[in-house]
Amino acid sequence: MSTIFEDDAELAGFHQRLQHPDSAVRRIAVLDLADRDGDEHAPLFVAALRDADAAVRAEAARALEAFESPEGVAGLVALLTDEDDEVREAAAQTLTELKNPASAAVLLPHAAHPDAFVRIAVLRAVRELRAGGNFSPALAALNDSDAAVRREAVAVLGYLKQPDALPALTRLVSHDADAEVRRAAVGALAYAGTGDHTQPALAALLDGLRDAAWQVREEAATTLGKLALPQQGAQQAGGALVIALEDAYWQVRLRAVRSLGRLRHAAALEALVATLSHSISNLRKEAALALGELGDAAALPALGAAAEDSDPEVRKSARLALSQIQGVQR
Repeated sequence: MSTIFEDDAELAGFHQRLQHPDSAVRRIAVLDLADRDGDEHAPLFVAALRDADAAVRAEAARALEAFESPEGVAGLVALLTDEDDEVREAAAQTLTELKNPASAAVLLPHAAHPDAFVRIAVLRAVRELRAGGNFSPALAALNDSDAAVRREAVAVLGYLKQPDALPALTRLVSHDADAEVRRAAVGALAYAGTGDHTQPALAALLDGLRDAAWQVREEAATTLGKLALPQQGAQQAGGALVIALEDAYWQVRLRAVRSLGRLRHAAALEALVATLSHSISNLRKEAALALGELGDAAALPALGAAAEDSDPEVRKSARLALSQIQGVQR
Protein backbone atom coordinates (compact mmCIF):
# COMPACT_ATOMS: atom_id res chain seq x y z
CA MET A 1 0.00 0.00 0.00
CA SER A 2 1.39 3.38 -0.96
CA THR A 3 1.88 6.05 1.65
CA ILE A 4 2.58 9.79 1.66
CA PHE A 5 6.17 8.84 2.48
CA GLU A 6 6.70 6.51 -0.49
CA ASP A 7 9.12 8.90 -2.24
CA ASP A 8 11.50 8.82 0.75
CA ALA A 9 12.86 5.41 1.66
CA GLU A 10 13.84 6.37 5.22
CA LEU A 11 10.48 7.94 6.00
CA ALA A 12 8.67 5.00 4.43
CA GLY A 13 10.69 2.67 6.67
CA PHE A 14 9.73 4.61 9.79
CA HIS A 15 6.10 4.70 8.69
CA GLN A 16 6.12 0.94 8.29
CA ARG A 17 7.67 0.41 11.73
CA LEU A 18 5.07 2.70 13.29
CA GLN A 19 2.37 0.43 11.86
CA HIS A 20 3.95 -2.72 13.30
CA PRO A 21 1.60 -4.87 15.45
CA ASP A 22 4.19 -5.02 18.26
CA SER A 23 3.97 -1.86 20.38
CA ALA A 24 7.61 -2.28 21.47
CA VAL A 25 8.68 -1.97 17.83
CA ARG A 26 6.54 1.14 17.42
CA ARG A 27 8.00 2.71 20.56
CA ILE A 28 11.57 2.07 19.42
CA ALA A 29 10.69 3.58 16.06
CA VAL A 30 9.60 6.77 17.83
CA LEU A 31 12.85 6.82 19.81
CA ASP A 32 14.85 6.38 16.61
CA LEU A 33 12.86 9.15 14.94
CA ALA A 34 13.74 11.51 17.78
CA ASP A 35 17.38 11.26 16.72
CA ARG A 36 16.59 12.52 13.21
CA ASP A 37 16.55 16.16 12.20
CA GLY A 38 14.11 17.65 9.76
CA ASP A 39 10.51 18.85 9.80
CA GLU A 40 9.54 16.09 7.39
CA HIS A 41 9.44 13.72 10.39
CA ALA A 42 6.81 15.75 12.24
CA PRO A 43 3.78 14.03 10.63
CA LEU A 44 5.08 10.68 11.86
CA PHE A 45 5.22 11.95 15.45
CA VAL A 46 1.76 13.45 15.14
CA ALA A 47 0.44 10.09 13.94
CA ALA A 48 2.19 8.34 16.84
CA LEU A 49 0.33 10.61 19.29
CA ARG A 50 -2.77 8.58 18.42
CA ASP A 51 -1.15 5.18 18.94
CA ALA A 52 -3.17 2.57 20.82
CA ASP A 53 -0.31 2.01 23.27
CA ALA A 54 0.23 4.60 26.03
CA ALA A 55 4.02 4.15 26.08
CA VAL A 56 4.20 4.99 22.37
CA ARG A 57 2.00 8.06 22.84
CA ALA A 58 4.17 9.25 25.71
CA GLU A 59 7.38 8.86 23.69
CA ALA A 60 5.82 10.72 20.77
CA ALA A 61 4.69 13.51 23.08
CA ARG A 62 8.19 13.91 24.50
CA ALA A 63 9.80 13.87 21.06
CA LEU A 64 7.51 16.57 19.62
CA GLU A 65 9.46 19.19 21.56
CA ALA A 66 11.62 19.59 18.46
CA PHE A 67 8.71 19.94 16.00
CA GLU A 68 6.46 22.90 16.71
CA SER A 69 3.79 22.63 14.04
CA PRO A 70 0.14 23.62 14.62
CA GLU A 71 -0.83 19.97 14.11
CA GLY A 72 1.71 18.86 16.67
CA VAL A 73 0.57 21.41 19.23
CA ALA A 74 -3.07 20.41 18.67
CA GLY A 75 -2.12 16.76 19.09
CA LEU A 76 -0.35 17.50 22.37
CA VAL A 77 -3.34 19.45 23.67
CA ALA A 78 -5.55 16.48 22.85
CA LEU A 79 -3.28 14.26 24.97
CA LEU A 80 -3.86 16.46 28.03
CA THR A 81 -7.06 14.49 28.55
CA ASP A 82 -5.48 11.11 27.80
CA GLU A 83 -6.52 8.21 30.02
CA ASP A 84 -2.88 7.60 30.98
CA ASP A 85 -1.20 9.86 33.58
CA GLU A 86 2.28 9.51 32.04
CA VAL A 87 0.97 10.55 28.63
CA ARG A 88 -0.76 13.61 30.05
CA GLU A 89 2.34 14.67 31.95
CA ALA A 90 4.57 14.15 28.91
CA ALA A 91 2.27 16.27 26.75
CA ALA A 92 2.07 19.01 29.38
CA GLN A 93 5.86 19.10 29.77
CA THR A 94 6.47 19.31 26.03
CA LEU A 95 3.98 22.15 25.72
CA THR A 96 6.09 24.18 28.16
CA GLU A 97 9.00 23.96 25.71
CA LEU A 98 7.15 25.79 22.91
CA LYS A 99 8.99 28.81 21.54
CA ASN A 100 6.88 30.05 18.65
CA PRO A 101 4.33 32.73 19.73
CA ALA A 102 2.06 31.51 16.92
CA SER A 103 1.41 28.38 19.01
CA ALA A 104 -0.69 30.51 21.35
CA ALA A 105 -3.45 30.56 18.74
CA VAL A 106 -3.78 26.78 19.10
CA LEU A 107 -3.48 26.79 22.89
CA LEU A 108 -5.62 29.67 24.07
CA PRO A 109 -9.02 28.29 23.00
CA HIS A 110 -8.42 25.57 25.61
CA ALA A 111 -7.73 28.01 28.48
CA ALA A 112 -11.33 27.54 29.64
CA HIS A 113 -11.39 23.76 29.24
CA PRO A 114 -13.56 21.90 31.81
CA ASP A 115 -10.55 19.91 33.01
CA ALA A 116 -8.36 21.89 35.45
CA PHE A 117 -5.27 19.93 34.38
CA VAL A 118 -5.77 21.19 30.82
CA ARG A 119 -6.28 24.78 31.96
CA ILE A 120 -3.10 24.65 34.04
CA ALA A 121 -1.07 23.10 31.22
CA VAL A 122 -2.27 25.68 28.71
CA LEU A 123 -1.48 28.61 31.01
CA ARG A 124 1.94 27.17 31.80
CA ALA A 125 2.66 26.76 28.11
CA VAL A 126 1.59 30.23 27.01
CA ARG A 127 3.54 31.93 29.79
CA GLU A 128 6.84 31.50 27.95
CA LEU A 129 5.43 32.55 24.57
CA ARG A 130 4.91 36.19 25.62
CA ALA A 131 2.14 36.55 23.01
CA GLY A 132 -0.13 39.58 23.36
CA GLY A 133 -3.27 37.45 23.43
CA ASN A 134 -2.14 35.61 26.57
CA PHE A 135 -3.17 38.42 28.89
CA SER A 136 -6.98 38.21 28.82
CA PRO A 137 -7.29 34.41 29.40
CA ALA A 138 -4.85 34.61 32.31
CA LEU A 139 -6.72 37.54 33.81
CA ALA A 140 -10.00 35.62 33.53
CA ALA A 141 -8.36 32.60 35.16
CA LEU A 142 -7.74 34.61 38.34
CA ASN A 143 -11.38 33.88 39.12
CA ASP A 144 -11.08 30.15 38.44
CA SER A 145 -12.66 27.82 41.00
CA ASP A 146 -9.43 25.78 41.18
CA ALA A 147 -6.62 27.31 43.25
CA ALA A 148 -3.91 25.66 41.15
CA VAL A 149 -5.30 27.34 38.03
CA ARG A 150 -5.34 30.71 39.79
CA ARG A 151 -1.72 30.23 40.84
CA GLU A 152 -0.74 29.50 37.25
CA ALA A 153 -2.64 32.55 36.02
CA VAL A 154 -0.75 34.72 38.52
CA ALA A 155 2.52 33.29 37.21
CA VAL A 156 1.55 34.22 33.64
CA LEU A 157 0.59 37.77 34.57
CA GLY A 158 3.71 38.26 36.66
CA TYR A 159 5.86 37.05 33.80
CA LEU A 160 4.11 39.26 31.23
CA LYS A 161 4.41 42.26 33.59
CA GLN A 162 1.11 43.74 32.45
CA PRO A 163 0.25 46.92 34.41
CA ASP A 164 -3.45 46.32 33.76
CA ALA A 165 -3.26 43.13 35.83
CA LEU A 166 -2.00 44.86 38.97
CA PRO A 167 -5.44 45.76 40.42
CA ALA A 168 -6.54 42.14 40.18
CA LEU A 169 -3.28 40.90 41.71
CA THR A 170 -3.52 43.32 44.64
CA ARG A 171 -7.08 42.08 45.27
CA LEU A 172 -5.89 38.47 45.42
CA VAL A 173 -3.32 39.28 48.11
CA SER A 174 -6.06 40.14 50.59
CA HIS A 175 -9.02 38.14 49.38
CA ASP A 176 -7.99 34.79 47.90
CA ALA A 177 -8.78 31.83 50.14
CA ASP A 178 -5.65 29.91 49.11
CA ALA A 179 -2.38 30.86 50.79
CA GLU A 180 -0.28 29.79 47.81
CA VAL A 181 -2.33 32.00 45.49
CA ARG A 182 -1.81 34.92 47.86
CA ARG A 183 1.89 34.19 48.01
CA ALA A 184 2.16 34.05 44.23
CA ALA A 185 0.24 37.31 43.88
CA VAL A 186 2.55 38.99 46.40
CA GLY A 187 5.59 37.89 44.43
CA ALA A 188 4.06 39.06 41.14
CA LEU A 189 3.65 42.57 42.54
CA ALA A 190 7.42 43.03 42.32
CA TYR A 191 6.95 44.49 38.83
CA ALA A 192 4.58 47.24 40.04
CA GLY A 193 7.44 49.73 39.65
CA THR A 194 6.68 53.40 39.95
CA GLY A 195 3.63 55.44 39.02
CA ASP A 196 -0.08 55.04 39.69
CA HIS A 197 0.17 51.38 40.65
CA THR A 198 2.89 51.72 43.28
CA GLN A 199 0.72 52.82 46.21
CA PRO A 200 -1.95 50.10 45.76
CA ALA A 201 0.80 47.50 45.40
CA LEU A 202 2.52 48.80 48.53
CA ALA A 203 -0.75 48.67 50.48
CA ALA A 204 -1.31 45.08 49.36
CA LEU A 205 2.23 44.09 50.36
CA LEU A 206 1.81 45.66 53.79
CA ASP A 207 -1.33 43.54 54.13
CA GLY A 208 0.75 40.55 53.05
CA LEU A 209 3.16 41.18 55.93
CA ARG A 210 0.22 40.59 58.28
CA ASP A 211 -1.09 37.48 56.51
CA ALA A 212 -1.94 34.43 58.61
CA ALA A 213 0.38 32.24 56.50
CA TRP A 214 4.07 32.80 57.20
CA GLN A 215 4.95 31.94 53.59
CA VAL A 216 2.91 34.92 52.42
CA ARG A 217 4.59 37.16 54.99
CA GLU A 218 7.99 35.92 53.83
CA GLU A 219 7.16 36.72 50.20
CA ALA A 220 5.82 40.14 51.14
CA ALA A 221 9.00 40.94 53.05
CA THR A 222 11.05 39.93 50.01
CA THR A 223 8.96 41.85 47.47
CA LEU A 224 8.99 45.07 49.49
CA GLY A 225 12.73 45.21 48.96
CA LYS A 226 12.33 44.95 45.19
CA LEU A 227 9.93 47.84 44.58
CA ALA A 228 11.22 51.18 43.34
CA LEU A 229 9.36 53.12 46.02
CA PRO A 230 9.18 56.90 46.45
CA GLN A 231 10.58 58.25 49.71
CA GLN A 232 7.32 58.18 51.63
CA GLY A 233 6.51 54.67 50.43
CA ALA A 234 10.00 53.47 51.33
CA GLN A 235 9.51 54.83 54.85
CA GLN A 236 6.20 52.98 55.17
CA ALA A 237 7.75 49.76 53.92
CA GLY A 238 10.77 50.13 56.17
CA GLY A 239 8.67 50.71 59.26
CA ALA A 240 6.59 47.60 58.54
CA LEU A 241 9.72 45.54 57.91
CA VAL A 242 11.21 46.59 61.25
CA ILE A 243 8.06 45.26 62.91
CA ALA A 244 8.45 42.07 60.87
CA LEU A 245 11.82 41.51 62.57
CA GLU A 246 9.73 40.24 65.49
CA ASP A 247 7.87 37.69 63.37
CA ALA A 248 7.51 34.22 64.88
CA TYR A 249 9.21 32.66 61.83
CA TRP A 250 12.89 33.28 61.24
CA GLN A 251 12.38 32.97 57.48
CA VAL A 252 10.22 36.10 57.56
CA ARG A 253 12.73 37.92 59.73
CA LEU A 254 15.58 37.03 57.38
CA ARG A 255 13.75 38.42 54.34
CA ALA A 256 12.81 41.53 56.30
CA VAL A 257 16.44 42.12 57.23
CA ARG A 258 17.52 41.72 53.61
CA SER A 259 14.89 44.15 52.34
CA LEU A 260 15.74 46.73 55.01
CA GLY A 261 19.26 46.72 53.62
CA ARG A 262 18.00 47.12 50.06
CA LEU A 263 15.77 50.02 51.09
CA ARG A 264 18.61 51.55 53.15
CA HIS A 265 16.07 52.24 55.88
CA ALA A 266 18.09 54.33 58.33
CA ALA A 267 15.58 53.91 61.17
CA ALA A 268 16.30 50.18 61.19
CA LEU A 269 19.81 50.67 62.55
CA GLU A 270 19.06 49.72 66.16
CA ALA A 271 16.98 46.69 65.23
CA LEU A 272 19.63 45.45 62.81
CA VAL A 273 22.40 45.88 65.37
CA ALA A 274 20.32 43.83 67.81
CA THR A 275 19.92 41.13 65.15
CA LEU A 276 23.72 40.77 65.03
CA SER A 277 23.35 38.89 68.34
CA HIS A 278 20.62 36.53 67.15
CA SER A 279 21.14 32.80 67.74
CA ILE A 280 20.52 31.99 64.04
CA SER A 281 23.71 32.65 62.10
CA ASN A 282 21.95 33.36 58.81
CA LEU A 283 20.13 36.24 60.47
CA ARG A 284 23.40 37.60 61.88
CA LYS A 285 24.99 37.40 58.43
CA GLU A 286 22.10 39.22 56.74
CA ALA A 287 22.02 41.85 59.46
CA ALA A 288 25.70 42.58 58.90
CA LEU A 289 25.17 42.94 55.16
CA ALA A 290 22.14 45.19 55.70
CA LEU A 291 24.13 47.44 58.05
CA GLY A 292 26.75 47.77 55.35
CA GLU A 293 24.05 48.99 52.99
CA LEU A 294 22.87 51.56 55.55
CA GLY A 295 26.41 52.96 55.71
CA ASP A 296 25.95 54.41 59.20
CA ALA A 297 29.16 54.73 61.22
CA ALA A 298 27.19 54.12 64.39
CA ALA A 299 27.14 50.42 63.43
CA LEU A 300 30.96 50.11 63.36
CA PRO A 301 31.44 48.89 66.96
CA ALA A 302 28.80 46.18 66.61
CA LEU A 303 30.19 45.13 63.24
CA GLY A 304 33.68 45.03 64.70
CA ALA A 305 32.43 42.56 67.29
CA ALA A 306 30.62 40.57 64.59
CA ALA A 307 33.91 40.30 62.70
CA GLU A 308 34.94 37.92 65.48
CA ASP A 309 31.74 35.83 65.25
CA SER A 310 32.01 32.04 65.59
CA ASP A 311 30.46 31.60 62.12
CA PRO A 312 32.83 32.27 59.18
CA GLU A 313 30.03 33.55 56.96
CA VAL A 314 29.02 36.10 59.60
CA ARG A 315 32.65 37.20 59.99
CA LYS A 316 32.97 37.59 56.22
CA SER A 317 29.77 39.64 55.98
CA ALA A 318 30.78 41.84 58.91
CA ARG A 319 34.19 42.57 57.37
CA LEU A 320 32.48 43.45 54.09
CA ALA A 321 30.08 45.79 55.88
CA LEU A 322 32.96 47.43 57.78
CA SER A 323 34.74 48.03 54.48
CA GLN A 324 31.61 49.55 52.96
CA ILE A 325 31.01 51.95 55.83
CA GLN A 326 34.65 52.90 56.27
CA GLY A 327 34.90 53.53 52.54
CA VAL A 328 31.97 55.94 52.74
CA GLN A 329 33.46 57.71 55.73
CA ARG A 330 36.79 58.40 54.00
